[in-house]
Amino acid sequence: MNTQILKNKIQNDEILNNISSFFDNEIYLVGGAVRDILLNKENIDKDLIVTDEDAKTFSLKVADFLEGKFIPLDEENKIYRIVLKDKINYIDITNPIGNSIEKDIMRRDLRINAIAVNIKTCKIYDPTNGIEDLKNKTLNSIQEENFIDDPLRLLRIFRFQSVLGFKISQELMDISKKYAQLIQKPAKERIEYELMKLFNGEYTHSAILKLDECNILEYIFPFVEELKQIPPNAHHHLNLFNHSIESVKQVQKLYTEADEYTKAHLNRIDFGGFSRLAHLKLAAFMHDIGKFSTWTIEQDTGRHRFIKHDDAGAKLCPKILKNLMFSNKQIEYIQSIIKNHMYPSMVVSSPDLNEKVMMRYVRKMEDNALDAIIIAKADRLSALGPEITKDIVNKNIELLTKLQEFYIKAQETIKPLPKLLDGNEIMDITGIKPSPLLGKILSELKEAQISSEITTKEEARIFVKKLYSNIR
Repeated sequence: MNTQILKNKIQNDEILNNISSFFDNEIYLVGGAVRDILLNKENIDKDLIVTDEDAKTFSLKVADFLEGKFIPLDEENKIYRIVLKDKINYIDITNPIGNSIEKDIMRRDLRINAIAVNIKTCKIYDPTNGIEDLKNKTLNSIQEENFIDDPLRLLRIFRFQSVLGFKISQELMDISKKYAQLIQKPAKERIEYELMKLFNGEYTHSAILKLDECNILEYIFPFVEELKQIPPNAHHHLNLFNHSIESVKQVQKLYTEADEYTKAHLNRIDFGGFSRLAHLKLAAFMHDIGKFSTWTIEQDTGRHRFIKHDDAGAKLCPKILKNLMFSNKQIEYIQSIIKNHMYPSMVVSSPDLNEKVMMRYVRKMEDNALDAIIIAKADRLSALGPEITKDIVNKNIELLTKLQEFYIKAQETIKPLPKLLDGNEIMDITGIKPSPLLGKILSELKEAQISSEITTKEEARIFVKKLYSNIR
């Protein structure tokens, strides 16, 4: 690995060059930024360690010099962030642990994250041979005690495997198994962030399997124990746990092979600070969590049935994700995908798959229409069995692709449905107050509008009056 490239990039980096030219302090670029430069990856966040001045005092000076926004991240541990004017790049500044760059490096999680470079002299400090690990694409520990000090580092191991695709050393696997239960200690917000980083990686499915091998996965997702109890059946060649992981793998594969429109859609960051793709892969992992509670076996045929498992899973989802401190918007999205993961396949199985049928799907699913098609494809590609042949799979994928292409083409001309009546107008018509009943009427009105049963405000008023008289 060419370290001269690292030195050149630091010398030519406008932000670092400005800081090193203006300030006389001893400043080190550490961790992820160094790793990313050596891996030739784009980097927008820089971690700096200043050794000879209070981190807060220095950070305020840097923020003023670069005209950036100063944000205290952790006053106790003296970690401060400066968001630059472009609102894309940012710098985190701290003092070294133990007031020594050497001690700080030795207290980090992985060797690949324990490389420091003096931004003035460009001297590289790599006491743990992290550069060698980057060259060999291996994740190694520095000290076992570092994972006891901050058990979140256990999850970070698998996050980096997911993002980089590196091999985890046996020593690191042994440490993970030994301290697996400690993953319950970190704040749930920190776990959620690392999880989303993990699901944002290209090798998520491999990382999940390794997390399970180390007995960490069930501490984060208790439903995994239930998934493992459902065996292969006539529709699935894998047990439910491995089917769920295979679905994650297939979502990533479908994304990699997708057209530019689909990729751009899945790359959007609409909630939680991470892409739709990351959230869709988490939804793929959870899409069958309702199967255990709905599992029955027919006595005469031995057939496994999971009636309304999509509804059951959607109801289980919020509690699981709230416990991990996911936001309401994240939960709403993942819940929608779980509830509708079979819907696209049901649409394309219509005996008369015409534009009206497909448009109804597009209208009903709105911004999640494309996401649901992708997970339906992934689900189908992850299941074979005596009753699900390759021909059946291929035919289903072909029809789902037709629906996907229709959706993309429809975006050129489709306009949002006009709001014919709002909640206040419905309350005036019916005399009811804000309640679940009002929500039900609004939902039914939207369904009727999607189906083109009503198109005008007057038709909507008649519909609401009739519906209310029937259900009150």
